[in-house]
Amino acid sequence: MKAIKLFSLIAFVSIVSVFTSCVEDKDFEVPTPSAVEPNLSGLQQTTFKAVKEAYEQAVASGDASVTFENDEYITGYVVSSDLAGNFFEELIIQNKVDDANPTEDPRLGFRISINVTSLYQSYDFGRKVYVKLKGLSVGLANGVLVIGKGTAVDQIQEYEYKDFILRSTEIATITPKVTKISEVAEADENTFVQFENVQFHRDQLALTYAGEDSDQFNGFRTIESCDDGLTIPLESSTFADFKSIRVNQNKGNIQGVFSRDFRDDFNVLLINTLSDVMFDSTDRCDPIELDCGLATAEGTTILFEADFETQTPSSPVSGNGWTNFIEAGSEGWEAYVQSGANASQGVSARMGSFRSGDPSNVAWLITPEIDLDANAGVTMSFETSNSFADGSNLELVFSNDWDGTTAGIATATWGIVPAAYITQDTDSFSSWFTSGIVDLSCGNGTVHFAFKYTGSEDRANDGTYELDNVKISAN
Repeated sequence: MKAIKLFSLIAFVSIVSVFTSCVEDKDFEVPTPSAVEPNLSGLQQTTFKAVKEAYEQAVASGDASVTFENDEYITGYVVSSDLAGNFFEELIIQNKVDDANPTEDPRLGFRISINVTSLYQSYDFGRKVYVKLKGLSVGLANGVLVIGKGTAVDQIQEYEYKDFILRSTEIATITPKVTKISEVAEADENTFVQFENVQFHRDQLALTYAGEDSDQFNGFRTIESCDDGLTIPLESSTFADFKSIRVNQNKGNIQGVFSRDFRDDFNVLLINTLSDVMFDSTDRCDPIELDCGLATAEGTTILFEADFETQTPSSPVSGNGWTNFIEAGSEGWEAYVQSGANASQGVSARMGSFRSGDPSNVAWLITPEIDLDANAGVTMSFETSNSFADGSNLELVFSNDWDGTTAGIATATWGIVPAAYITQDTDSFSSWFTSGIVDLSCGNGTVHFAFKYTGSEDRANDGTYELDNVKISAN
């Protein structure tokens, strides 16, 4: 009996050995895409610029998209990767600009919507691809140009996508466009960019990239420039493999795909992996703060008050101790009256760079001097509203060393008052929001407070803010 069992075991081992010896290891590897360059004979190459122009002509004719009927193709380079889960069923491709003739096909990008996951296995970062346009459409979706199927630019399906998107054997080195948050524009959408000397906003250093309970589908974390204080949200998917990692605490450079949020409300940056966050300096650029929190009540002694009712509408704010200074651009703080859904409160103050045509706008509205040492329990309150502030920025800042001259504004040390609430672009444009009763009692010396507006002509930074009922009081 034992001999029979032993023979059976030997026979079984021999059969398994023979079977496994006939199967090489490579038969169990993930199949690799063909290493043969696609055959494009019979197709006419066109440019990203020509494709965009065809879309714009269709829109001018009243259509929402354009469908291509000729045997044409474009050549692009993949700048997205779904390896880390931050992109889903899409490829972002951009063209390669001819430095000798940059106007022939300027730097542009498209999002290709594909009903397929794990696209990185075939279309890895930097992969050169050819997109056959016949039968495809180009339209606008979520604020960016998208290539898809039909007039609604629907997803290209799994059974057909390889007929349209041909994989080259070439992998290019992608060099991001080094730019500033204040300078990125619509033409940079769907392209790979890099912002330098930036950091996560100090209010968000305790957060993860997208792992908070409040994060629905995506998390938005504010990236701020150490050069000019402007910001852009970093958008991370709640399916990204780095979602639960705490945001980088340092400052440095960050690169990613410049885009718009899902509802096309604001600009965003999307990274492929955490290696795109290159924050290697511990020398953060956080501003000086006067942060005493909020008080429960205002004092009875009025040190400064402005309801703007004596100002002349459509004229610069003046008098009452105000310093109204235009640091850059042509727009400054002015008095205005408005009725309707976006009504003023009688006469209010307004600042905005919308349609100014200026490359940048910076405007200051500075209070007279307030002596914090000579007054106890000093507080401040005001109200703000916005008319689609977009990416423009309004701050309440202070200085202990401003000399009172317009020339000295640039050389003075300015800090921020973080406890004061200033309306956000996400707030309703038809409402006015109170700052709260801002406690200033922990400050010292003589101080000037300023409402500083920063914006530009780009869609990212156009916008308008309104200000009213400014009051500084003491006990």
